[in-house]
Amino acid sequence: MSRVLFVNGSTHEYGCTYTALHEIAKTLEKQGVTTEIVWIGKRPVQDCTSCGSCRETGRCVFRDDPIDQILDRLDGYDGRVLGSPVYYAGPTGALCSFMDRLFYAGNGRMTGKLAAAVVNARRAGTTAALDRLYKYFSICNMVTVWSDYWNMTFGHTEGQNLQDAEGLQNMRNLGENMAWMLQNLAAGRAAGVPAPAREPRMHTNFVR
Repeated sequence: MSRVLFVNGSTHEYGCTYTALHEIAKTLEKQGVTTEIVWIGKRPVQDCTSCGSCRETGRCVFRDDPIDQILDRLDGYDGRVLGSPVYYAGPTGALCSFMDRLFYAGNGRMTGKLAAAVVNARRAGTTAALDRLYKYFSICNMVTVWSDYWNMTFGHTEGQNLQDAEGLQNMRNLGENMAWMLQNLAAGRAAGVPAPAREPRMHTNFVR
């Protein structure tokens, strides 16, 4: 059975971001996919300090938030969905700090997994926020999932985006697409289709 992790990056546990994520989760559950929503909470989230410790241990040196429990179970998830409200045309700072550390420590374990991001705004800034979140996926060889429109809903206060019929339909379509892609990945593995061969990573810069 496939499993998908949802990360709620809002300071409001059951606000508009949760509503959008929950709509996707319900759709996946109907398709037999197990889902889990992790809320990062209201406490300040430590930034990545680029200490490099996780390269040796696979864990972050800071142990005061859900990153540890996610890293412990990372290999058990077939997909990840990030959710954030829009702050000044971007995701929340807390979510970005959270994902910087999660992806730095778990980078190699993201390869080949499905990924999507959704955002909620009162009015604008959604596409810029989505662009920021999808950057995490594109640097880790992840397979990104979209819907029939950009993955966004609109609302200001808790539950207000329940009135956004198009936005919620967009979330359900995203869930259907993710379930379908999970089924195709499972079918490919069962048929013996190998994962892409990857060259050893090269790091270059332009300093002379």
